[in-house]
Amino acid sequence: MASVINELKPEIIWKHFETLTKIPRPSKHEEKILAYLKKFANDRKLEMREDDTGNIVVLRPGSGGGENAPTVIIQSHVDMVCEKNRDSNHDFMNDPLKLYIENGWLKAEGTTLGADNGIGVAAAMALLDMPNDSTLPPLECLFTVDEETGLTGAFALNGEILKGRTMLNLDTEDWGEICIGCAGGGDSSIHLPIDYQNASSDYLSFQLSVEGLKGGHSGVDIHEERGNAIVFISSIIDNVLENTKSSLVSIDGGDKHNAIPREAFANIIIHPESVSDGQNLVSNRTDALKKEFGTMEPNLSIKFTGSEDTSEKCFSTESQTKLIGLLRTLPHGVLKYSHDVKGLVETSNNLASVKTENTGINIVCSTRSSISEALELQRERIKIMSKAFGAKTNQDEAYPGWAPNVSSPVLETTTKIYTKLLGKEPHICAIHAGLECGVIGEKVEGMDMVSFGPTIKGPHSPDERVEISSVDKFWELLLKILQELSKK
Repeated sequence: MASVINELKPEIIWKHFETLTKIPRPSKHEEKILAYLKKFANDRKLEMREDDTGNIVVLRPGSGGGENAPTVIIQSHVDMVCEKNRDSNHDFMNDPLKLYIENGWLKAEGTTLGADNGIGVAAAMALLDMPNDSTLPPLECLFTVDEETGLTGAFALNGEILKGRTMLNLDTEDWGEICIGCAGGGDSSIHLPIDYQNASSDYLSFQLSVEGLKGGHSGVDIHEERGNAIVFISSIIDNVLENTKSSLVSIDGGDKHNAIPREAFANIIIHPESVSDGQNLVSNRTDALKKEFGTMEPNLSIKFTGSEDTSEKCFSTESQTKLIGLLRTLPHGVLKYSHDVKGLVETSNNLASVKTENTGINIVCSTRSSISEALELQRERIKIMSKAFGAKTNQDEAYPGWAPNVSSPVLETTTKIYTKLLGKEPHICAIHAGLECGVIGEKVEGMDMVSFGPTIKGPHSPDERVEISSVDKFWELLLKILQELSKK
């Protein structure tokens, strides 16, 4: 069977990307992709460095007149966000992704594609595979681990494995943009103890589901005001519990801290006499949400269906009141826009996940801000809110943002070349998302950095897709920048 990437340009990138889609690489489970990259380097007799965290650097000597140019770092992360539709049986630990092309975009069937940051990894591999007479400066291709769950690899990077002081990060997702700054961020893990009581034997079991939302990246997409399944379902549960004889048995929604929740589910027991009222309440709330979010979320599906599952226990009245109150109080979405950069989200919070576990309920919030003081202020608020409902909050150290440097030499070079390719000046921006540049910049003093890449839409969701034509343009830009840096 012919590969869907056959005849796609540039062939050298697509060949390596297709290989990556066959190698499992969930965050914190990068063993197979790291082993593959090490073999890739050894087969080509390329020098390699590694730190204790698993980050690796593969070196390529300069060539084609660039032998004596300053070393350039090419940086990408090897892990991917593993999200799938509920009806997908895909096993991210073992199964290759199923690729297909639709209207000029490459996608994966029912799952994330891993173009974030697989295209960047594939481009670095393509550079390492370039002919020996190619005009390139000495390269240090840095492959970091566990970026998606908190920039773990960058945080633990041993800066001594890098000798270069110019870095091209390949993790920006809009062709035509140069990123020169990013937000910092930090998670809040909230634990709410739950008391249980005996479930009434005459109550009926129902499952409430919220599905079909777009989800997406909790930083890049947060300004679009997409629906949050946890926000939706908690408002529906609140209405049902308040106006019927019913009790909550469990609630689960969301998954990754950096993905807007697409789905949420709850099990509720309800008195037979209240079933009709409960159904009407859910139906009315569904109509209201579709009226409010129908244009943004055309595939929203809310169901309240009978279940054969029975439960001997349910949440106590006090516990369910505290839980729903907390979920409805925690913020989600944009909290503040920048006063200095028009349209830039400065501070936001993603109500990322809620899980029912044996010891209680675990809730995760992911907060971002380009101002560290504002970030910590919002995390303090989350802790105060949680405490008010009897929950305990654990907050790890936040990761730093990346302050823009408009006088950057590599920015000047990149802008000049980008302008020639586009026929106009590129959009120079900072993004409301975490990039490893901020952390690496703190680890390695004097690092001069820019970030760019092809167009990727829907990252961190099964709707993830990469625009095929932009990959060819991205590759041309990358080569021309490196050819220019070979002259230094």
